[in-house]
Amino acid sequence: MRIGLVLGVVGLLLYGPANADYAGREDVQAYIDELVSEHGFSKIELNEVFENAKRRQSIIDRMERPAERTLKWYEYRSNFITDTRIDKGVEFWASNEAALDAAEAHYNVSPEYIVAILGIETSFGGYMGSDRVLDALSTLAFDYPPRAEFFRNELTEFLLLVREEGRKPEELKGSYAGAMGYGQFIPSSYRAYAVDFDGDGLRDIWHNTTDAIGSVANYFHKHGWRGHGPVAVKVAVTNEAADELANQGLALEVTVSDLRSLGVEVADIEGDAKAALFRMEQRDGPEYWVGLHDFYVITRYNRSRLYALAVHQLSQTIKTKRSVSMTTDL
Repeated sequence: MRIGLVLGVVGLLLYGPANADYAGREDVQAYIDELVSEHGFSKIELNEVFENAKRRQSIIDRMERPAERTLKWYEYRSNFITDTRIDKGVEFWASNEAALDAAEAHYNVSPEYIVAILGIETSFGGYMGSDRVLDALSTLAFDYPPRAEFFRNELTEFLLLVREEGRKPEELKGSYAGAMGYGQFIPSSYRAYAVDFDGDGLRDIWHNTTDAIGSVANYFHKHGWRGHGPVAVKVAVTNEAADELANQGLALEVTVSDLRSLGVEVADIEGDAKAALFRMEQRDGPEYWVGLHDFYVITRYNRSRLYALAVHQLSQTIKTKRSVSMTTDL
């Protein structure tokens, strides 16, 4: 029997029939009743929504797919910091300079970091996902027990946002896990951080780059972005005691003075600055980075040291390439 067929059979046994009628299920009806009671939805309208929702086995398969081996830093970096992405970043910045400048003025978030987030998340809108968000979240909320509670909450957030924004739930598309738009906001993030940055009455992170830029900037702002001082610095480690601190977590649990006392050579940063030490694997051995306050803020967007350092390095590379291009054009 082929592996795909085996996985399909296992999926059916674990998570129910492929053509589930969501509106006709008792668990969905109980959920609908909760929404009517707690949020004032119309039961008739919600029944129509779930009659239209489709169970997608392909989404469960992607969630169930065995996790790929953990990428080393040099492998992860090579996926995102490429000449093509850098060039697209320079072009995106040039095309959206006014919105990026406005976001910096309003939220104090430097353009290069907003550009880098949009570049890593969707290659500047090139890959925003093709699954209907309604299908993705319904499938995961009702037919994927390992994370059903999380996705049921996100489904509620999604239904609230389409009501608030005057959208049709079956029209919005995103990733197989329900992330949406240029910046890949999940519904709860959309409701909390998406902004109508161009003042047209819509928070459109799917088609409107100005709203997408403002929304990412607002996300950083609301998570405490300071916008001054270094984000991350490469350092030398001369003591095994310091190495043992590396990769212990994303939170800033020590000070720069603490790191220096353990043999970490950190230049030009105040000793009382909160920090975390990270070991990043290169082909020829490890390199060490100290993440500071705004590095931690980046990890609130995606809780990964690899992601945060990729955003930082892509931002600086795009900024440098843009500066060179502008100088050459003079």
